[in-house]
Amino acid sequence: MSNASHGPVRRTKIVATLGPASDREGVLEAMIAAGVDVVRLNFSHGSADDHRQRLTRVREIANRLGKSVAALGDLQGPKIRIARFADGAIELDDGQPFVIDMALDSDAGDATRVGCDYKALADDLQAGDVLLLDDGRIVLTVERIDGTAVHTTVVVGGTLSNNKGINKEGGGLSAAALTDKDKADLKTAVDIGVDYLAISFPRSAADMQEARRLLGDEGEEIGLVAKIERAEAVADDATLDGIIEASEAVMVARGDLGVEIGDAQLIGVQKRMIKRARSLNRAVITATQMMESMIGSPLPTRAEVFDVANAVLDGTDAVMLSAETAAGDYPVETIEAMHRLCMGAERERIAQESGHRIHEGFSKIDETVALSAMYAANHLTGVAAIACMTATGYTPLIASRIRSGLPIVGLAHSPIAQRRMALYRGVVSILFDTTELDAGELDRQAMDILKERGIAEPGEMMILTRGDHMNAHGGTNTLKILEVN
Repeated sequence: MSNASHGPVRRTKIVATLGPASDREGVLEAMIAAGVDVVRLNFSHGSADDHRQRLTRVREIANRLGKSVAALGDLQGPKIRIARFADGAIELDDGQPFVIDMALDSDAGDATRVGCDYKALADDLQAGDVLLLDDGRIVLTVERIDGTAVHTTVVVGGTLSNNKGINKEGGGLSAAALTDKDKADLKTAVDIGVDYLAISFPRSAADMQEARRLLGDEGEEIGLVAKIERAEAVADDATLDGIIEASEAVMVARGDLGVEIGDAQLIGVQKRMIKRARSLNRAVITATQMMESMIGSPLPTRAEVFDVANAVLDGTDAVMLSAETAAGDYPVETIEAMHRLCMGAERERIAQESGHRIHEGFSKIDETVALSAMYAANHLTGVAAIACMTATGYTPLIASRIRSGLPIVGLAHSPIAQRRMALYRGVVSILFDTTELDAGELDRQAMDILKERGIAEPGEMMILTRGDHMNAHGGTNTLKILEVN
């Protein structure tokens, strides 16, 4: 865990989804040892007890291995799905008529029609709309709406099986972001103690504010992650910025988003989202199909290699694995490959150079100190690390918006702040209790921690930021450059 002279530390964080694959004997421990920074608990699958047990094991293993691992709960959201077929999957032929009927019994689908769990679908559609089923594998054009029945023609056919998702091309299905199931899962998330909570399919900042309200006082330490997966969310800059600002982090959820806006648009949107999140001082996760081939293969494809590297070069805080670690055959190998690729991309100069907000004015003291520290660290020869004493993790977050090859050490007053920093690019988080120390001792102890960890060595310099009043939120007002003795 140190800078180039003592072997580099990976800056980009790895989020891994837990599931049956990670439940196998010894796998979770091997995954955490291989470099998982954040575990994702997917509330679309499994019971509250499953998630509680997984998180308990994660915390136990992380403590034992001396690692900081955050937990991200992920709400299912209003995934709009067809219902089920009486005799299993059906085949749809190009040109044939097919009906989605809200009034049909949910297990009575056949080759001509199927039910739907989202009863307002007929109200949201009109003739000429294009429906994409099963992530766009099946394409239907709406011919007419007849009461509860949506009559369509199959444009692209294929096999259609139970409970597959429905998207409308260009977006526009009006389902609320938080379902009754989500509200129950949100209480579970607070109860089991997740560090972050992901909200699926938000359309605007209001959906994120509603989630914040539902979290209440017990959940006020939980960071909200907006999953950007609706066309409406990226339709204009003001809407996207509003969602980012109402959240602690955003996720480029490339599956549903790609279906709604089309693959060709997705590339630019990913780059724009990462840039906006960083400019607005929020963390950003790039997700979906990053190492998809490794579900069944021990090596990634070249395309996946480039995809991961490009997200790293774009400045994403974290890259996320879904089925690869939850259900795949090679969960540990996938994390090792992800680690290797992030390290390779981070060696490129472009990953270490920053023009972040260089021509902007600042309004907050803590923000000014954090950015000044990074500017000094990147330009002064001999600096080994930037250490930030922090009550909430905010100063290290701001500092990590500037690209650098140097580690940012978040010296956290609380375990919650320590785990929250596990998502931030380039931040190494360490628990650091300051309650009994005076100012001189603080500097010395911080230096000792960096030496013990091999992050800084005698003769090198470290930059330290802190506040005059320790443990006060937003109190960072001091920047010191110290020689490590």
